[in-house]
Amino acid sequence: MKEYRLNVDPRILELLGPNLYTNIYYVLAELIANAYDADAKNIYIISNKDDIRVEDDGHGMSYEAGDIARYLNVAGVSRTTEDESKTKSGTRRKMGRKGVGKLAALSVSKHVDVLTVADGEKSGFVLSRRPENGNELKAIEDDKIVFERIAEHGSAIIMRDPQYRLHKTLAAVQRNLLKIFPLVDADFRIHVIRGDETVTIQDFDRSIMGELCTLITLGEKFASLCNLVPDIYPDRRGHLVAALGKKIMPVTMKADDGKEQEYSLEVLGWIGTYKSTRGRKAEMTDFPDNFISLFANEKMGEFNILPAVGQNKLNEVYVVGQLHVDLFELTELPDMALSNRQGYKSDDPRYEAVREYVRSELLAEVLKKRETFTDIANAEKKRQKEDAQRNDEAKLRASVDTFRKKASEEAADALAALGANVSREAIEEAISKSINANSPDLGLKAAVDSQKKKVLISQTYPDKAFADIIYQMLIFNDVPPDDILYTNCDDEICRVPEGRAVYDYLREFFVESYSTQKIFVLFVTSENTKVSWGAITEVGASWITQVDHKIFNIHPFRPEHPLNDEVQWQSTNREEPTKGDLWMIRLNADIFCQKVEAVCDALEYKKKTRAQNVAHLGTLVSIRNS
Repeated sequence: MKEYRLNVDPRILELLGPNLYTNIYYVLAELIANAYDADAKNIYIISNKDDIRVEDDGHGMSYEAGDIARYLNVAGVSRTTEDESKTKSGTRRKMGRKGVGKLAALSVSKHVDVLTVADGEKSGFVLSRRPENGNELKAIEDDKIVFERIAEHGSAIIMRDPQYRLHKTLAAVQRNLLKIFPLVDADFRIHVIRGDETVTIQDFDRSIMGELCTLITLGEKFASLCNLVPDIYPDRRGHLVAALGKKIMPVTMKADDGKEQEYSLEVLGWIGTYKSTRGRKAEMTDFPDNFISLFANEKMGEFNILPAVGQNKLNEVYVVGQLHVDLFELTELPDMALSNRQGYKSDDPRYEAVREYVRSELLAEVLKKRETFTDIANAEKKRQKEDAQRNDEAKLRASVDTFRKKASEEAADALAALGANVSREAIEEAISKSINANSPDLGLKAAVDSQKKKVLISQTYPDKAFADIIYQMLIFNDVPPDDILYTNCDDEICRVPEGRAVYDYLREFFVESYSTQKIFVLFVTSENTKVSWGAITEVGASWITQVDHKIFNIHPFRPEHPLNDEVQWQSTNREEPTKGDLWMIRLNADIFCQKVEAVCDALEYKKKTRAQNVAHLGTLVSIRNS
């Protein structure tokens, strides 16, 4: 009978080791996971000048009991039954499964010292990418097996002359480790040491929850995290923070024995959004701050599925989350994790179900909460700004009244002192001197002007689609949304404040302000204008106060006096007179951009070029040759 034997050259370590992991923190996560499986309570990551050492106070490995032989069985599966899925203490579920995590350190160093002690029995050897004598590894003599932090039991992995280094600050090391290995508490602590500096990582939740403004938790285990999110708007907390039950979905799978059955896929964890992204400039080796990670048996399987489940929305930059799906690691089901623990097989039904749930439900829900937070914050900022504006207007009004009284009194005194036979020129000179002397009393005018809205888009709701194009072109030309008053805008910051009467609010800009800063009005006129009382009122107010304005008209309507109908207005077409898609010919597209740019010039905004504006306008409305 012929025999066939597979021989694996030890140089496979040289091929696999450097290419298995792409980041030193993934390597550290594997070493930490091995320590966790050894029931360690403390991990010590020690960054020295010539090496990086990872020590743990786990059980250690006994040469006599065969622990080291099992450790050196590369790719030997560590658990095939449920009984083998628990650690030696029986209190933890094993993270390891493939038997290749031990090669992680070879991604960092060509030669790695492995030291271990179990109940006083010391063992040590050098794990190398290219062993010197075939399959045999170099032994380390007992007197050279020295630990820095442990004594009776535990292990140490020493990466000599590492090709990668830890971040220059321990705070950054802590931040990166927590993103890929958040399982730290009083029973499992990670200590990072460099020289005289030490940081102990023993509380993940509090360090990140304090930066969030919204949060959704899944499952009772994570519900307490809600208490750690700052209570910025107590009256609206129920709209921003929610503790939900775990998500349960049925999934049909074939077990390793070939039998097909239905399993309950449970998703636990949390997802939230940051208050701000300010100051989050990561180093090249850092992980991004916005991510949705997947964990199984407390070990990270994929750092970020956000690119796969997101829709490239701007507010996704605020999203952060960690979801736990232990069914990914159920022993009786096929192993779906990639060899380097940096992802899952994308066609596995469990993975597909989780991604679809996050994409269609969970991510959408947390982004909705983020929008609520933004609306609340903007409304509060607007309220504060309006209060400040009203206060400054009141102060300016009082200053003007004082100025008038003081100026007239001094003018009268001056006239009385001059006597009755005074020339008109002398009287005018006396009054002029008095006014000039008291002009500094009007110093609040600049503050009042800076707080006012500067552009009003006057329109009717049926013409909102056209008004939206004008609004978007203003934003494209760097006009701040906060400077625009647009009552039907989708952005709350541009609308009339909640609870304020529209006409009262407009009156402050058109009539009552003592400031000389006039609002610039962009009129959207159409057949709808003449049947809208609000639009007609705004036209009349602008004429009375003589404010600058531009006309954006929808054919076939013809603007009339009191609008300035003697100058050229912009004309846009509609498929039907009162509804349908908008379009414009190239000439009117150019005039449209010309008027937007004129507004920018008048109010001193930095505008785009004509070519840029026409190109952008073409993305918002159909531009035809004729």
